[in-house]
Amino acid sequence: MLLHLKKYRLYYGLVFIIFITPTFLEKEVEYIIWALLSVLTLVLLFIFDRIRFYKKVKDLQQQKLEAELDLLKNQINPHFFFNTLNNLYGLTINNSEKAPEVILKLSEMMRYTIYKGKEEFVTLEEELNYITSFISLQKIRLLNDSKITFSKYIENPKYKIVPLLFIILIENAFKHGAEKIEKTAFVSIHLIENSSEVCLSVENSFLPSKEQENGQGIGLNNLKRRLFLLYPNKHELTTDINENRYTSALKIFK
Repeated sequence: MLLHLKKYRLYYGLVFIIFITPTFLEKEVEYIIWALLSVLTLVLLFIFDRIRFYKKVKDLQQQKLEAELDLLKNQINPHFFFNTLNNLYGLTINNSEKAPEVILKLSEMMRYTIYKGKEEFVTLEEELNYITSFISLQKIRLLNDSKITFSKYIENPKYKIVPLLFIILIENAFKHGAEKIEKTAFVSIHLIENSSEVCLSVENSFLPSKEQENGQGIGLNNLKRRLFLLYPNKHELTTDINENRYTSALKIFK
């Protein structure tokens, strides 16, 4: 209560002046002018106070969104990195010639995730290089005869985009398809960028997990939330399961 009175002491003081001052004024016109000026001052003070209040609320909301986005970013790719490290361990034990290449690509991807992943935007070219490295590593570490294809058509490689959005759909394609199916496994990835949109489509062989059957895929929920926060009303995300085939598509409208 004391804080409330302290905050509005200027308002109450001006109101007091409005009603007391006329006893010391002889002219009615001066009273009217003083009253109008006092009321106008009160209104302006109230408006400025509301503006400061809503600005503070907006700043707090922005800080909350940024904290949530940071948390979502930190959840990206743990499955992939752990699995790749396990495969790397096996390659080094067998003195495989592929081990140095895996180490190099993995370090590049971790560097990108840690540093570029914190930036608000990256170029599509940078994101494309990250995706290409990811697919190359998957081809090295998969022990089955998975058929993996990646096609792209990019008009403007310098177009700015939020980092680490597409990788979730691509990682899921390997995690729930090529890694679990020993025969007839496939992953088909297409990335298109033109004047109106950026579109990633992924199709893969599919072996559902209990997590996905219950509709609780962490990666997909993570992606949906990030899109909602970063591209409101400017994106379209679709998924579909047809027998043992899973398709997903993400469009970001310019």
